[in-house]
Amino acid sequence: MLPRKYLFPHVIEMNYQAGRRLGVNVYLIDGGGEYILIDIGFEDTISDVVEMIRQMDFSLSACKMIVATHADADHIQGIKKARDMFKTKVAAHPLSVKPLESGDPIMTFARIEAQDIDLPMPPCKVDIEIKEGDTIAVGDQRVAVWHTPGHTPGQLSFKMNDLLFCGDNVYKDSCVGVIDAHHGSKIPDFLKSLERIRADDSNFLLPSHGPVFRRDNRIIQKAIDRLTQYQHMADFGTCATDWPLLDEWEADVMAGRMPKL
Repeated sequence: MLPRKYLFPHVIEMNYQAGRRLGVNVYLIDGGGEYILIDIGFEDTISDVVEMIRQMDFSLSACKMIVATHADADHIQGIKKARDMFKTKVAAHPLSVKPLESGDPIMTFARIEAQDIDLPMPPCKVDIEIKEGDTIAVGDQRVAVWHTPGHTPGQLSFKMNDLLFCGDNVYKDSCVGVIDAHHGSKIPDFLKSLERIRADDSNFLLPSHGPVFRRDNRIIQKAIDRLTQYQHMADFGTCATDWPLLDEWEADVMAGRMPKL
């Protein structure tokens, strides 16, 4: 048997439990007679996660659902295998249903040819659609569902007591989830989600990657300030809202002004 390493009351995170890096942060919310898993990670670590859960004396049949924060492969590539092993249900935002159920390799980032990434992405049925304002009951615990788009259209966060499971919205170093047009990133939406997180009263943020951290609005503000600039930079292509330099250049060309060299 393995002693359970609770990060907070009712919360176990599998990387900390294993004492090694398995990949994406997989959170187990223990409600007493039942539990849920937030994300599940890559297919090749599912067996490790399942074995740890067994060794901690949790019944696999007590898993109420596996919740996908969003439909990126590093979070859900193993979700079909896990759904079958736990004989449980998969929950996701309606905007994550299509990439999950189709196994679309582009939308899920399972295939990035330029970087020689090509992972199998088994399609997985979404049994339960969850959205903004919903509450997930887990035994004696209640988890509030937030829709926090920006990184992807279907990105979810979850509030439980003074904890905010913030997904790929922000990490301890003020970095954020990848901004990429191929899977629907929208910087203005990202900013609204970050502003909502900044305004929240949670004491701790539990991200999908890296360490859990105590709320510090300077961390969130740093990300907001950077993304605000990203909206107006060519670096971010169609994810940017405009490129002021090009507008200025066009105005000069139309007015017949030559560049000042």
